[in-house]
Amino acid sequence: MERTLVLIKPDAVQRGLVGEVTRRLEAKGLKLVGMKMMHLNEAIILEHYAHLADKPFFAGVKKFMQSTPVIAQCWEGVEVVDAVRIIVGITKARAADAGSVRGDLAMSLQCNVVHASDSSETAKREVGRFFKEDEL
Repeated sequence: MERTLVLIKPDAVQRGLVGEVTRRLEAKGLKLVGMKMMHLNEAIILEHYAHLADKPFFAGVKKFMQSTPVIAQCWEGVEVVDAVRIIVGITKARAADAGSVRGDLAMSLQCNVVHASDSSETAKREVGRFFKEDEL
């Protein structure tokens, strides 16, 4: 079974969308195998967003992601990375398909409700970053 990471971002937590995001993933038949609310510290932000650290907008991403706790979830299923990516929709929420999480619930590139791993390789690293094996 494959695993993937979903982070329910501060905008979704503030808007009370944790249950809605979780419901959609469960309705697809995916298995929630780990979940926790957490504040993202400096170290995890720098590791998770290392690919953006040299971008002029990184400070804004960091501030946003540390503005409230996030919900880290680990999902399991057959081809779960691809399934989750379809359910959540493309990153640019204004252009995401209706019926997807972002298409229905978001308008922004940054405040787009969720982060979802983009490949199996990335998912393995990201799940390990947010969860210890005994938490799953």
